[in-house]
Formats: sequence, structure tokens, C-alpha cells
Amino acid sequence: MATSSRSSMETHPDILDMRKRHEMAERASTTPRAQAIETLALLTGLYLAASPWIAGFNGLTTLAVNNLILGIAYALLMSGGFGRAYERTHSMAWACCALGLWTIISPWAVAGDVSTTRSVVNNVIVGVVALLLGLAASAAAKSADTSSAKNRGMPTT
Repeated sequence: MATSSRSSMETHPDILDMRKRHEMAERASTTPRAQAIETLALLTGLYLAASPWIAGFNGLTTLAVNNLILGIAYALLMSGGFGRAYERTHSMAWACCALGLWTIISPWAVAGDVSTTRSVVNNVIVGVVALLLGLAASAAAKSADTSSAKNRGMPTT
């Protein structure tokens, strides 16, 4: 009977580095700035999803569906639903910037005549807020990524 030696995680050669990266990511996501960005982004996404019914342009079905989908996507991406490590959320924050830009131009870009004053004002304001929050999250993610690279002795770009 052969015995197999299975190594446990405690003997992994990179365990200290992995723990340090996890702790740094945890610290980055628990700062008051990061928590404020996540909270405001979640509220922005939820408002964007519900805005056709709140602002009163739910009869414009293409824009209402557009805002519903964008709001849910934005809230999920920016609220930390896909990862707690800020160094990994850099690309998600840039995707949210794109969602914010689309929110701004969507009253003119979606099919049909949906560019009423309510829909335009609503989407431009919410889009600008979403874009700014995405940029803030991207900056926070980049700074966490840069500090993480410095602590590992890697060159930063």
C-alpha cells in the first residue's frame, strides 16, 4: 500500500505573499472612501434601474428597459458583488465608466423618440454621477494595485 503525501496550504511556498496581498486588499476595501464609493454606486445603480418609474418616463419602453438593465449591471459591478479585492476591480470600474457614458447618450441613441426633457435630464445627471463614481473606483483600484506591486517589489507603471 502506497502512501501519498499531500501538502497542506500552510506549507505552500507563497502563503505569506498570498496572505499579505489578501490583507492589503481587505484594508483597501474597508477604507471610508471605498465604502462611500461602493454605497453611492449601489444607490446610483438602483436609482438608474428604477428611474423610469420615479421620473415618470416609463411609457418610453426602450429607454425604460435600457435604464433597468444598465442600473442592475452598474449596481452589481460597482457594489463589490464580483470581488472584494480592489486591485482586481480596476477593469470593472472602467466598465462602469462606459456604462455611465452610455447612460448619458442613451436618450438619443436608443430606438424611437425617447428624448423627452425628463429622460434627458435624468439620464445626463445619473450618467455623470455614475461616470464620476466609476472614475473614483478606478483610481482607488489603481492605487491599491500600485501599492500592492510596490510591496511585492515589482515595478509600477
